Amino acid sequence: MKFEAQVRPDRIVTFEVAADAAETQLLAFLSLQLPDRKRTALKQMLAHRQVRVGGNVVTQATRPLLPGEKVEVNLTREFREFYHRRLRIVHEDDQIIVVHKGYGLLSMADDSASRGETAYSILRDYLKNEHPGNKLFIVHRLDRDTSGLMLFAKTIEAKEALQHNWNNMVLERKYLCVVEGAPEPAEGTVRSYLNENSRHEVYSTADDTNGGKLAITRYRTLNTRGNYSLVECELDTGRKNQIRVHMKELGTPISGDRRYGGHPSPIHRMALHAQSLKFVHPTSRRAMSFTTPIPDSFRRLV
Repeated sequence: MKFEAQVRPDRIVTFEVAADAAETQLLAFLSLQLPDRKRTALKQMLAHRQVRVGGNVVTQATRPLLPGEKVEVNLTREFREFYHRRLRIVHEDDQIIVVHKGYGLLSMADDSASRGETAYSILRDYLKNEHPGNKLFIVHRLDRDTSGLMLFAKTIEAKEALQHNWNNMVLERKYLCVVEGAPEPAEGTVRSYLNENSRHEVYSTADDTNGGKLAITRYRTLNTRGNYSLVECELDTGRKNQIRVHMKELGTPISGDRRYGGHPSPIHRMALHAQSLKFVHPTSRRAMSFTTPIPDSFRRLV
């Protein structure tokens, strides 16, 4: 007789840290919420990856909890975690997903790659696998060859809140790039109007003639070695190809950015990375801050 294994369904209980709660650690919080479970059993659940905080699996018993954070416990088995070699989830909750996108991956499909794998399609399939009714919305994009932090919305309300109030809700966006040469001056602000030609190339103009949009990039040189410099760019505006065009305008195009004046790069990619992202959460109104390290390949150049 043949027996088929029965897959036990997930049984997930959810708790929220009170808005006026005193500072507490995860294990102590779980002990209060699940008084019928011994501390040793709760520690085993943590070790077996059955606990999530803010949508992310946590195994550290001493992890501090913030007011308003959501704690989920899977009483049946470990949480199934997202994995993709070119995309990593940095934060997930009921409203948003913050990811680290690898270079060479489109944010979403365009005319040249309508059927290819994109950051959007990868995350959409992940959410649909959890529940067919789950949604995903693009909030902003990164160029295919730009790596770093991206923000997606999981509800139409979160999408509209972020997009309609983008300039007020996004507190900081910083990028790192390796440029050819050294900017002069080493620190400053590039302010111009950006327009786009029939070949979809963005170019800079001194005024808003023909519908150009104001673009402001603040930059500072962090290090220079040989023919390359590591530059930090902070955006006051978020225009298409803004950093790429402004670095070209300074006479120091981004390494590997052949579309905007750069030469082929020794690291075989365009050296542009979205390093940090700070914004106001669309529903909780808490300030969210995320940072990624300098890519190792950038360090090798400078």
